[in-house]
Amino acid sequence: MIDTPYVTLSCAVSLDGYLDTAGPPRLALSNPADFDRVDEVRSRSDVILVGAHTVRLDNPRLLVRDRDRQRRRTEAGLGDSPWKATVTASGDLDPHAAFFSEGDTAKLVYCPRDEAPRIHRRLGQAAEVVPLGETVRMRDLLADLGARGACRLMVEGGGKTLTQFLADDLVDELHLTVAPLFVGDRRAPRFVGDGDFPWTADNRARLVDAHPIGDVVLLRYALSARFEEVDLPPSNTAG
Repeated sequence: MIDTPYVTLSCAVSLDGYLDTAGPPRLALSNPADFDRVDEVRSRSDVILVGAHTVRLDNPRLLVRDRDRQRRRTEAGLGDSPWKATVTASGDLDPHAAFFSEGDTAKLVYCPRDEAPRIHRRLGQAAEVVPLGETVRMRDLLADLGARGACRLMVEGGGKTLTQFLADDLVDELHLTVAPLFVGDRRAPRFVGDGDFPWTADNRARLVDAHPIGDVVLLRYALSARFEEVDLPPSNTAG
């Protein structure tokens, strides 16, 4: 049997549970100290995954930024940054986006089997297109990453992707940063959509850590029996 990667789901939300505003500019919910913490978690991962909507909307680089963390990875025989992965059904992706053009690391695009030839023609050599059945199931995606030798996956969004991983009970730990502000617009993207989630009033998620990082609060939840009690990166709790 192939072991699937340990999954850490990481995101920042407003006090009323939104990931962003309904329109541009992009809302920065975290602060510099928390962004640095996220960079440390990235540096410990083998793969970083976001949905295709996030690639289109945010144009993320998904790279480890800190030079010392890059050096630590290279000294361990790894690349400067983890592999990048995304999921798409439409293939509406720009091969010149930062996800594809920045960073000397593997880029994986998971898609439905029947759409793979068309998406491959669109992206060319910008990424490896990986077909997965009639639709992309996150469980199958994890199995493919495990077969490639990936041990740790960091999932960063957006809401649809977060919902799929959580509703399918595929997350080992959740890092939820709460920012001290309200969005107050139901058109804005929420942390998760509708779903049949394992954690209910009768099965509450286990909170293992809660501490301030400047003006935000990090909540860390253990969501599986595989949860690893590892130290969090240092943070500036005084602001």
